[in-house]
Amino acid sequence: QVQLVESGGGLVQAGGSLRLSCAASGSIFSINTMGWYRQAPGKQRELVVFITSGGSTNYADSVKGRFTISRDNAKNTVYLQMNSLKPEDTAVYFCNADQVGYYTDYGVRRYGLNYWGQGTQVTVSS
Repeated sequence: QVQLVESGGGLVQAGGSLRLSCAASGSIFSINTMGWYRQAPGKQRELVVFITSGGSTNYADSVKGRFTISRDNAKNTVYLQMNSLKPEDTAVYFCNADQVGYYTDYGVRRYGLNYWGQGTQVTVSS
């Protein structure tokens, strides 16, 4: 019923920038929190940043001042502007949406938790 599709990953040199996008699709009428997580090889998935429907944000210390999250509630889309990229930012970046309100095929309102995108690779070369 609800799908997240990311785009915008790629290869960039250290100090460069990338912009990730994540669009949620389905018969959605509300999304509480959207965010980005990342997972580097051999490491656990970690929170990068999230943003609530009201615009409150929470950044990991490692990306503060370099990454900026934004959100278009009308389009159910979240963006991650990544500047001053470092090799340690290399990871697969996953989009997440939590507390998603949607209509079923029968028009019934439902809420789902913790949806994930398929991930997009970000590689920063030194």
